[in-house]
Parts: sequence; structure tokens; C-alpha cells
Amino acid sequence: MHPNRLIAPVLSLLFSVSAHAAEVSVAVAANFTAPMKAIAAEFALDTGHVAKPAFGATGKFYAQIKNGAPFQMLLSADDETPAKLAMEGYADPASRFTYAIGTLVLWSAQPGFVDGKGDVLNKGQFNKLALANPKLAPYGKAAIEVLTGMGLLDTLAPKFVQGENIAQTWQFASTGNAELGFVALSQVMKDGKIGSGSGWIVPAKLHTPIRQDAVILAAGKGNPAAEALMKYLKSDKAKTIIKAYGYDL
Repeated sequence: MHPNRLIAPVLSLLFSVSAHAAEVSVAVAANFTAPMKAIAAEFALDTGHVAKPAFGATGKFYAQIKNGAPFQMLLSADDETPAKLAMEGYADPASRFTYAIGTLVLWSAQPGFVDGKGDVLNKGQFNKLALANPKLAPYGKAAIEVLTGMGLLDTLAPKFVQGENIAQTWQFASTGNAELGFVALSQVMKDGKIGSGSGWIVPAKLHTPIRQDAVILAAGKGNPAAEALMKYLKSDKAKTIIKAYGYDL
């Protein structure tokens, strides 16, 4: 067979893939940074489409989207923001679904500092406790609920170091600027367990479930990459990645 007869079908296939490939700009909650990077890589390999994530606080993304930021999808840290955007006409309500349920952990970079029951909070032998801004970040709101339920909110409030999102909160705790902090389990999980330092995985019953919803935004309507990513987030491969980072489904 002439070599050109082999090359032509390959070039045709490559052209077909590139012609149908699309990009989607995704606003992603900071707590979902690691799993989203892994999902985006697999998504590109499996579909040919490209997901371009930006990571940050859900509350800030809400304001940016309403002010015209060209995001086409939102992977929120809560279920309220996507619902609100849909109600206000900034998102497709039919596309919204819960892609993950977050897990809160009280964590310290110091091994042995946090016990398995969170009693370190009662002892109060620390100077700073990091948590995300509860007005912007659902993990911060959950942390406030936990402390309120334990009767420790007023006692520990003077020790708060507040991050604008969960990524900054983790930085405070990981660098030692705060001896411990309420962060997402996904940020400290490795090989199915807390990878370094010490932590208390907060029982889900101590706070409102952190339901994290995804939604296609108005700017993403009709974008094949946005539709493909929504479908991909529901796939077994994506679910396996999400579970591996400590989320429930």
C-alpha cells in the first residue's frame, strides 16, 4: 500500500477531532483545585475538548459572573450560588446538579497536634485558628456551625485568622501562621488518608451538608465542551477521582 494512503485517513481523523474540539472556561471552587486538575487532564484525553479552570472563592465568582466575567461553567462550593444564578437568569437551571459533597477537617501541619476527636479546640492551647470567610466560603460557614454547636464560637473567635477562600486558609495552616485550621479534606488527603500533619475529620452531622453544585452559565449555553464536561463529571472515571480526594457523592 502506498504510504500516502495510510497518511490520508490519519490526517482526516486528526482534522475531524480538532474541528470538533472546543474549550470551556470554568470557575471552580478553591477546595476542588486538585481533583479538577486531574479531571481536566482526563477530560482532554478522553474527549478532545479543553477545560480551562480558574480557582477561587465561590462568593467572588458569583459577583464576577453577575458583572460579566466570561465564565461558561461554575463548579461551586455550595448549592445556593448556582441556584441563585439560575433564578436570576445567569445560568441554565436544567443543567444544575450536585457533583460532590465536601468534607471538613480540622488540620494542623504539626504531627500529633490535632487529636482524632477535635478535643484540641476545647483545650485552646493555640494562638491562631484559620478558617475561610463564612460570608464567601461554604467551608468557613460550616466551620462556624461546628464551633457554635460545640459552644466554642465566642471563646475562639479572638483567635480566628480568616482566609478569603479555602486555599488561603490552607496556606495559613500549612505555613504555621495558624497552628491549625478548618480546611477541605481534599487539600490534605493523600492515598486515601491525611497525608501529613494531623487532623480531625469533622463528622458530617455537626454542620449542614456541603453540597457542591455545578451549572452551565449563560455564556456557556450551546458550547459543546461545556455540555461534554457536565456529562463527564457524572462519569465513573470522574467519580473515582472525586472520591479519591475525600468527597462523598
